[in-house]
Amino acid sequence: MVVLAVLAALPCAPAVCQSAPRRDAIATMGFLRLNTNDPAAQRRFWVGALGARQVKLGPAEALELPGVFILLNEAKPLGGTAGSVVNHVGFKVRDLNSTVERATAAHAAIVSRNDKQAMLLAPDDLRVELTADPAMGDPVAMHHIHFYAHEVARMRQWYVDTFGAIPGKRGNFEAADQPGLNLSFSPADTALPGTQGRALYRIGFQVKGLDAFTRMLEKDGIPYSKFSDLGIAAVSFIDPWGTYIEITEGLGAR
Repeated sequence: MVVLAVLAALPCAPAVCQSAPRRDAIATMGFLRLNTNDPAAQRRFWVGALGARQVKLGPAEALELPGVFILLNEAKPLGGTAGSVVNHVGFKVRDLNSTVERATAAHAAIVSRNDKQAMLLAPDDLRVELTADPAMGDPVAMHHIHFYAHEVARMRQWYVDTFGAIPGKRGNFEAADQPGLNLSFSPADTALPGTQGRALYRIGFQVKGLDAFTRMLEKDGIPYSKFSDLGIAAVSFIDPWGTYIEITEGLGAR
């Protein structure tokens, strides 16, 4: 893997901070890459608790849930998600009670729980939030990624400008919506560590027109690397707050 210079340490270029929304650069959710001490424990959680299917993405093994793929990298994480810029990932579930029961059977801890939501601590201290939606069609589906940042407005605008996300609110949270995914933003007192080396170390988005997206990164002065072990073209870079991002086109099409 090519290690990039941490973009968060650089001043924000005007083109990055102030560019107009690019509705032709709309991104959709692709995958979550996880570092794990125990791939078998992660599989027990994702398959046993959430019903993920084991699939192939090109040469790579993956776990598939509606709206997202999970890819496992066997490596000791530097830490879980709490305390980093990505605090947790969220899924909607049709039956909260039975899902929580399966999760505890798979050795996930319950951090908090009420009638509509549960925060779980999955293997490798990965925080996973479940929200009940009895009317949904699938038993489970990807719902949101929750960022914690010391400059919420700027962070949200960056995702609006870069990925064509639509700004709005999710309850009391500042948010932005992409097809199939909500990005939620909460304030932090100080800058938090990025995702490099942590349990959730990379977030993958899909775009239509990867070459055009790459030219956009070059225009805005965002350093990137070509990276893929999935049998398709991809680029990776770091957002200004330290979140590793991977952009693909045609994920799962083969």
